[in-house]
Amino acid sequence: MSLYAWLMLISFAGPLLLSFDKKVAFYRWWPKLSLGIGLNLLLFVIWDSWFTKTGVWSFNPDYVWNFRLLELPIEEWLFFIVVPYASIFIYACLKAYTKDTWWQNKTSLLNYFFMAWCVLSILIFHDKTYTVVNFSIALILLILQQFFIKGKYMGYFWMAYFLHLLPFFIVNGILTGATTPSPVVIYNPAEIMGVRLYTIPIEDTIYALTCLLLPITVFEALKKAK
Repeated sequence: MSLYAWLMLISFAGPLLLSFDKKVAFYRWWPKLSLGIGLNLLLFVIWDSWFTKTGVWSFNPDYVWNFRLLELPIEEWLFFIVVPYASIFIYACLKAYTKDTWWQNKTSLLNYFFMAWCVLSILIFHDKTYTVVNFSIALILLILQQFFIKGKYMGYFWMAYFLHLLPFFIVNGILTGATTPSPVVIYNPAEIMGVRLYTIPIEDTIYALTCLLLPITVFEALKKAK
């Protein structure tokens, strides 16, 4: 099994086993959550396939299986299921075990801060494909939340977002070469800002935001509709 596959298996095992905790009961989320993760998968497979084909990034053959589907190794497809599932599991635990009073009061402030960061990044790095596409999608989601959806769950989202960055950075750090002689995912330096958190492009913090917020928004909309 490839390094990337092992990483996905380990990342998925804990949240899956703990999904049956009585208070969280995450398994009860599965029917509605599947649509959110499915839309996430569709969006990012299109994005990722295009980026791979145009050279925005590539995959090190030493750490992934040779089989490709739409230009992507199978492990990359798994990433778009495992990472959202594990990230939303953190969100579910926070909703079950904590109150979001403090964070709820800061929701609009955080929304505006990240929207401003997205706009500035797009304007300043308008020639960087990954930067522009990544920040544009996040900006659209945040605008929808702030001015149209106005989800009362956003306090929990922001709690989950900052908390999930720790395991996200561990996984992404391994993928970007923090523990290996060369990266698993190789970013084209011409298509990113060039600012890294150790080995991780700073754009990935915004990618993580979209990867968490999109399925949560869909899940909460389905729950509200019911």
